[in-house]
Amino acid sequence: MKGKRTELNDNDCAIARSLDVIGDWWSLLIVRDARSGKRRFSEFQKHLGLAKNILATRLKKLVERGIMEMVPACDGSAFKEYVLTEKGEKLYVVIVALWQWGEENCFEPDKMRLAMLDITSGEALAPLEVRTLGGKRLGAHDFAVVERQAPRSTRRHTREEGE
Repeated sequence: MKGKRTELNDNDCAIARSLDVIGDWWSLLIVRDARSGKRRFSEFQKHLGLAKNILATRLKKLVERGIMEMVPACDGSAFKEYVLTEKGEKLYVVIVALWQWGEENCFEPDKMRLAMLDITSGEALAPLEVRTLGGKRLGAHDFAVVERQAPRSTRRHTREEGE
């Protein structure tokens, strides 16, 4: 018997909370398709080949979580369209990171048919990098997750800090 999906919206980890909002791979593929201009239920359904009930559930969750919103159709018809919100648009970094990782790790050499290019120059995208605020490039083992310090004005002073 399948249990209810565990909610992660109170988790201390930003990755867990992000996955709670995004949901699953279908949701990211819907976001990908919305970024490429698809707006109508039928467009998502045709491109993804997803069962209508599953697509309807995913779209509903993306709307509820503020990733997409339903708006009147741009052609003035009675249809509704799905568009990314500002929050949803910010997922482009995740989409690019997954694309670049997949390009490097999921294809045989010279088997990749598609490319991500700058729409103005036609230039390929540079690989994403993780950097410190000071600009230092970090590798996979050069950072850690630590508890944030409260701003100095809200922390209780200790004897060592002065009273």
